[in-house]
Order: sequence, then structure tokens, then C-alpha cells
Amino acid sequence: MGFRGAFTGAVGTAGSGGVMRKRSESVEEYLEAIYKLSRDDGEGDGGATVSQLAAALQVSPPSVSEMLGRLRAAGLVEEGGGRGVALTPQGEREGASLVRRHRLSERFLTEILDVPWDEVHAEACRFEHAISPEVEARLAAQLGYPRTCPHGHAIPDEDGACVEEPLRPLAELEPGEHATIGRISDEQPELLRYLASLGLLPDTSVIVESVAPFGGPLLVRVGDAQYALGREVAGKLLVRERPGERGAGRGGAAHARGGRPKRARVRGRRQDRDA
Repeated sequence: MGFRGAFTGAVGTAGSGGVMRKRSESVEEYLEAIYKLSRDDGEGDGGATVSQLAAALQVSPPSVSEMLGRLRAAGLVEEGGGRGVALTPQGEREGASLVRRHRLSERFLTEILDVPWDEVHAEACRFEHAISPEVEARLAAQLGYPRTCPHGHAIPDEDGACVEEPLRPLAELEPGEHATIGRISDEQPELLRYLASLGLLPDTSVIVESVAPFGGPLLVRVGDAQYALGREVAGKLLVRERPGERGAGRGGAAHARGGRPKRARVRGRRQDRDA
């Protein structure tokens, strides 16, 4: 999540009429990170540890502990029942709003400004903090109320509800199984560029041809091409199974255009809106 500096401003307090003043970007980054980490299991009932936050935000554990103390004092986080901290109801609302702005920003940047999908996460981290509720609403309408970001993650709705589709890691599939890529769990630019070069994008159909023993790679078919994927990479591709299907595994936006998937640039796609 592109954290840009240590805590530099007030956590935020209620102003006249109970209206919350703007949080600092540092606070918003923490709330967003805790929100995302608490949903790594897909259920939304987890928490986030100091070490996880330090890794996600690229800061030191003491800096995380200091900020968590401020967030507790502001009523935004609480003890997470054995797994670090969890967001309070207020923190949950603000975290969902931040994630919504971030993922709408990613869609806007890919679909309207044509920013490649491996660059869009960092750009959205800068963009999201400047979006007002009015602009957020206009963005959603302009984009056709997308359900997911370009990497397949669910976009919270206006009320903060966010339900990720239950998916399985590609690494768990057996030879002969068919699946469609639903989302990418890791948004590191290098990984996204690599996956794009293979045409392994959300909404693309794949077939597991074989699985090497002793933790070896999977041989997967994408259209007419075959690729060997290591277990670590295959574990970051979350898929929905397509039981009972056999064939060439043709699917995804690239095949809808005909031929092999694009290898240089990945733009946002809108087919999920009408699903």
C-alpha cells in the first residue's frame, strides 16, 4: 500500500455538529491497511498484527505501535481477540470508505486514464486521499458502478458492505480441473507485469494440465498456450472452479478480442458490471 511517511497530523476529532474533520493521510493508510488485512481470510472477521502492518506499510514496528496507540485513543481500533488489533465500528466505516475510494480510483485510472494495471495501485494511493464524497459518487456513476477493482477485489458499496467472492488458490487444483481467475491476491508491480505477460488476468479461463510432485510447478493452459507456474505464484491466483468442463480453456477478455492475450499493457475491463 505505498505508505508515504510517518504520522504527521492529528488523528482527527469531532468538530461542531459532530462532523469528523479530515484524517491525516497517515491515519487513512493505517485504517485502510487494517481493513484489508482483516479480510485476508475472505470473512472480514480477522484482525491485523503489528508485524503485518509494518510489512504492509513499510514502516518499523515501533512506529506501528505508536500509531495504534493513537488510533485506540481516537476510538478507531480495539484489541482483535488474539490477532493484533481490529477496527471498531467507526474504524470499519472509515476503512470501508477508504478502500472504496482506492478501488474506484484504480478503475478510473485504468479505464479512463489508461494507466497500466501494474502501476495503478501506487497511483491510486495518492489519488484516493483527495476524493470528496461528491466526486466518489460521480466516479462510481461514470464507471458504471463496478463491482471489483482491476485486480478482482470487491469494491465496498456506499453503505460499506463488502463481500469477497469465495475463491480457491489455483495451486490447490488438480490436473484436468478448469477454473476462471477471480482475483489476484498480491498487487506487487513485478508480479502483475509477469501475470499480464502470460495473459493470466481476472476473468480468464485456465486449465490445470499437470501438477509436478514434491511441491513442483503446475502446468496450466491459457487458450492455446501452456505455462509452468511455481506454487507460490499459483497460490496468488484465486479462482472459481468450473466443474465438468473440458477443452482448450478459452476465456477472458483477451480471447474475446481474438488471438493471444495482450502482453504489454492491461487496461480495466467492464464486463463484471453487468454480471
